[in-house]
Amino acid sequence: LAAGSATAQVGETTITKWQHDRSGAVSITFDDGTINQFRVARPLLNERGLPGTFYIVTGAIPGSEATGRFVGRPVEDIIASTAEDTTSKENFFERASAIRYLGYEGTYQYHMEAGGLCEQGDVQAAYDVIDEGYRKVRNGTHKEKGDDWSYPLSRYMYEVLAVEPGVDLVTWDMLQSYDDTRHEFGSHTITHPYLAVMDEQNIRRELRESTSAIRRHLGREHTFTAELPFGTKDERVMSYGLEMFPALRNRMPAPYYTEIPRGSEVQPGTTRTAYTIWQRGPLSDTPLTEMKRWVDVTQQNDHIWLVLVFHGIEGIGWEPISRAELAEYLDYIDARTNDLWVATYKDGTKYVRERMNATVSTSVEADTIAVELTHSLGARYDLPLTLQTYVPSSWSRVQLRQEGTEQALEVRTDDGGTYVQYLARPNGTPVRLTAR
Repeated sequence: LAAGSATAQVGETTITKWQHDRSGAVSITFDDGTINQFRVARPLLNERGLPGTFYIVTGAIPGSEATGRFVGRPVEDIIASTAEDTTSKENFFERASAIRYLGYEGTYQYHMEAGGLCEQGDVQAAYDVIDEGYRKVRNGTHKEKGDDWSYPLSRYMYEVLAVEPGVDLVTWDMLQSYDDTRHEFGSHTITHPYLAVMDEQNIRRELRESTSAIRRHLGREHTFTAELPFGTKDERVMSYGLEMFPALRNRMPAPYYTEIPRGSEVQPGTTRTAYTIWQRGPLSDTPLTEMKRWVDVTQQNDHIWLVLVFHGIEGIGWEPISRAELAEYLDYIDARTNDLWVATYKDGTKYVRERMNATVSTSVEADTIAVELTHSLGARYDLPLTLQTYVPSSWSRVQLRQEGTEQALEVRTDDGGTYVQYLARPNGTPVRLTAR
């Protein structure tokens, strides 16, 4: 077979940077699992054929087997020990974990305040907050919790979700009815704690039991990625999380990534790695013009993966945005899907990792080009990659065969010559391209 052109050999095959050879990627994600994410946002996504990723606080779903509790020695013993010495590096994690579930009203607030201080690097102030909380418990400032609470969740969990008691809650039956191949559901822990101030056994319980609930109710395919609360980047927490999940939205450590967190002012156009994960978190007062600019920047730079992080929707949840704003924004994204690949966080992760770890080999025999795509990442990495293969310039029509399927491919040309693009499943049988 003759070469397709002077610059590309017949059979020369590359993997496009994004699926379908788009110029950038967008993932639309939602945290906490409040009701309007499914009653409002999900239908808006479906109307436009856009996928979403929903990270769920499983302990906020009525009837969940695992709910908020402390795992460890009796809390009465921990309370007594706080009268003997102050909080320090040696006892901080145990005390900060237990104070959420001492059996007294309002003590979880000390966990929250200490967690925020610790994440900001003010560790001594976090110790002081925990000391204050236990001192008030010992002095009788906090009353023991009563048993007259008539709502499905504890008071604490309603505050975690930033909703009023009595608001409708998502149920497992609802989520099962929503389960389709378009959207991804993932763990956001049991109770949305500050994991950075918890001890190992309570961190592991939050991750393990929330994941078990999702696997049991929704299926293993929804346990590929997770988001650990408050966008934590704590390295100790990351080590536990990355043991359990193939990917975290919090951190994606790899030499081919630059990560720009939600609060960072680093501009993605200045980065030099193969891929840049650019997280942005629209809040109630974020102008639509700014939100649209994020999409424009992604469209103009082929290495950007824009990861949007929404919370409240239409008055329900933390920092809610309105239905009208969300609809307009999704319209803006949808109008650019010829240039942007909109993918779940799971699929975005799979595509990049597979591409960066894949090997492509080709052979040309008679009137057939055989293309083999392989990687060693394991069976869970099964997302088809987009390949581009140069064919003889005389081929005006091309037929693809792989694993019993056949497809007619569009023939295109560029400066390199004549080529076709197609999806290929890694570690399958070789793709065979022939002239029709």
